[in-house]
Amino acid sequence: MKRILFFLQIAGLASALMLIQGCLKDEDITSTTADFGSELATDWFKLTMKLTKEGPGFTPPVAARAYGYTGLTLYESLVNGMPRHQSLQGQLEAFSLGTVPEIEAGKDYHWGLVANAALGYIVKELYRNASAANLQSIAGLEAQYRVQFAAEVAEGIEARSVAYGLAVGEAMQAYAASDGQDLAYTSNFPSSYVPPAGPGMWKPTPPAFSPALQPYWGGVRPFLAVNVSGAQPPPPPSFSTDLFSIFYAQALEVYTVTRNITPEQELIAEYWSDDPGLTATPPGHSIAILSQVLKQNNADLEVAAEAFAKVGFALHDAFISCWKCKYDFNLLRPITYIQENIDPAYTTLLITPPFPEYTSGHSAQSGAVSQVLSDLFGYNYAFTDRTHVDRTDIDGSPRSFSSFYHMAQEAAISRLYGGIHYRDGIELGVDQGKVIGQNISNLNFRR
Repeated sequence: MKRILFFLQIAGLASALMLIQGCLKDEDITSTTADFGSELATDWFKLTMKLTKEGPGFTPPVAARAYGYTGLTLYESLVNGMPRHQSLQGQLEAFSLGTVPEIEAGKDYHWGLVANAALGYIVKELYRNASAANLQSIAGLEAQYRVQFAAEVAEGIEARSVAYGLAVGEAMQAYAASDGQDLAYTSNFPSSYVPPAGPGMWKPTPPAFSPALQPYWGGVRPFLAVNVSGAQPPPPPSFSTDLFSIFYAQALEVYTVTRNITPEQELIAEYWSDDPGLTATPPGHSIAILSQVLKQNNADLEVAAEAFAKVGFALHDAFISCWKCKYDFNLLRPITYIQENIDPAYTTLLITPPFPEYTSGHSAQSGAVSQVLSDLFGYNYAFTDRTHVDRTDIDGSPRSFSSFYHMAQEAAISRLYGGIHYRDGIELGVDQGKVIGQNISNLNFRR
């Protein structure tokens, strides 16, 4: 008899637990972003990388803008579920108080559903020229997470969360479009731009001799104005064809290194090339590295939201700041100088991209990202980059680094090995990026 009573008690307890669990689904249960892993964020950014690679017109500056606004949308959609964090309204350019809609007081939200709806909206808008298959991929990822998360809450919370996420997405799209670059992927080579001519001035480079790419990008609205006005490097060395000048020496270094390139240097040049159309561009490589670090750290969604926002800001502002410098100085590329003054038959390992030399975009964006990631995860954070492990056109073997600065230095010097940049444009570009990264790390993400 005692044994029967015992089993009845156990059965009753089990029934009670099931009842409680059922009630939990029907009630408004408050969650925070710390309750979720980073997979939602990394899956969405993985998709943006694919969209960038396959989307026409997503050159590095345009791609950096897309990553930046996607990161901001992720963060602002989740900030009300992050008790230690605050909105960035009032801290970013033209991102004034009231830009982001408020949540309903006293109501609870499922933050996974909120972020998923917001990301679905902004990604579709940023990549509206995507193929039909890729637009379906956007809808499919959003549907996948909605079904997954909807099983965790009552219908009322689901509907409220999705509605709020869509409202945030709409607000972020309006903010993004207000920078005037909503269709930037259609205007990479404006016919209105006429490059200045004269000694030392940039001119179209072989083999395609394309016109200048995004010559007005230096005037695009950044997330932080100081990242443009306060991060500009000193002028490059004065142009000269004198054999004893600093300028000639820098060009000769490019010539000597590239004519005697080692297998390791060639590997590095190709590994970091990240050509548009073949890859998610150099900014996408930085996004891939962040995603790998989040996975390595088993990070939650709160950590991921702050990290993707900061890296997105770093990328966007680095390309604006760098492009302002490029078109302020309009310095000719090494291939032009070398063919005209050292060796008319000179060719390079990598094709020189169609814009001025100083400073290096690879360097500026890598420097900015390395600073942000160092501030987030540590200055001696060792990691292995597997971004290109599936590529067959180059040696995409994983590369290991002792720190994020180590990574930035290799990404930067790769442009010397490829014959793309002089040393000053490389080294000062990294410094330019680090200033940008420091400014972003100084934003008040925390209360």
